[in-house]
Amino acid sequence: MSGTGREAIYVLHRSSLSIPWRNCSSAQHFLPVVCYWTLNMTQSFINISVNWYRIMDSKHMDLFLIPTVLLTSVTMLVNPVLSICILCFPSLRQETRYLLLSNTLFADMLFLTINLAMVSCNSVGLHMSPSLCEFMMLSMVMTYSCSVITVTLMVVDTYVAVRWPLRYKEILPPSRAKKIIMSIWVMAAMCPVSLLVMFKVGMGRNQQSCPLCLMLIALHSLEEKLKIGVPLYFIIAISLCTALIVYCYIHLYIITKTSGIWRSRYSRARMTLLAHTLLLMMYFVPALVFAVELVLLKRENDDDVVGVLIDLVNMCILMLLPRCCTPYLYILRYREIYETVQQVLWKKRHQNQRSAEEWT
Repeated sequence: MSGTGREAIYVLHRSSLSIPWRNCSSAQHFLPVVCYWTLNMTQSFINISVNWYRIMDSKHMDLFLIPTVLLTSVTMLVNPVLSICILCFPSLRQETRYLLLSNTLFADMLFLTINLAMVSCNSVGLHMSPSLCEFMMLSMVMTYSCSVITVTLMVVDTYVAVRWPLRYKEILPPSRAKKIIMSIWVMAAMCPVSLLVMFKVGMGRNQQSCPLCLMLIALHSLEEKLKIGVPLYFIIAISLCTALIVYCYIHLYIITKTSGIWRSRYSRARMTLLAHTLLLMMYFVPALVFAVELVLLKRENDDDVVGVLIDLVNMCILMLLPRCCTPYLYILRYREIYETVQQVLWKKRHQNQRSAEEWT
């Protein structure tokens, strides 16, 4: 970063320490204590943001942009093709599990796009407007929540299919699956909307652009003022999803243990269960890491290099790994998806060859 850029950051840091009070004095509908609370929250957000950007700049942590671009690119090569195959072929579109999978892929693509934009802006120190920063942060929360809820319901869908095979089509028809997907997005949007209301109340009119746009810093500033246990909510949500998944897997094993599919050490059922378990863990671990980050951020430390490093590893690697593995796992493990993708790619290749022959 150039010297002029650093000076601009330092000027912003010094100016944030003396936020004007005229907005509070002229406000007729806010008590002075509320104004003091909003000013302190804004100051805390800017101070931490400037401090973290100094650490990232001095330690050359902008190199984390490289794995972010690589993992995002690898995922984006396959996700659109797989989503189109599911939505365009009736044989896949009529299956509830594949509709849930397409919803996961769509939420993952939105998450990856927003995450890449946020990491890129943070790496170069681009000052986003407060409204744009809020939109990106809350969109990330919504898409991440949607992915976690959907992969949890995919396990429930498998349990229903094995537990009631004759009534499965009646219990979860495609029409009901579409309603469930709409409900998932509504549920995933509830948390960002509530956070947006708290941000507006907490920040008030004193919002300023910052060199870093991070959900972690915003939630930390919010938690300091509202005195709410934000990490506890993440832990409870992940624990509920994990408990539901464990319950379904235990009952699936009890139901199918007499069928003989578990006898071989390397049976297809064992390998599928192991792959899905690892994938689910990779989806849930970043949320637990995020909760730990919030706890660590409470410590007063002006040179919190460890906290910055953990956050970058979580944003640039851990959150992207499950989204990178999901499409390849389902292409390799599900014969219907593999054959459909192969058919689409072969048809496109055949058309390209025919076009080349006609051109020559």
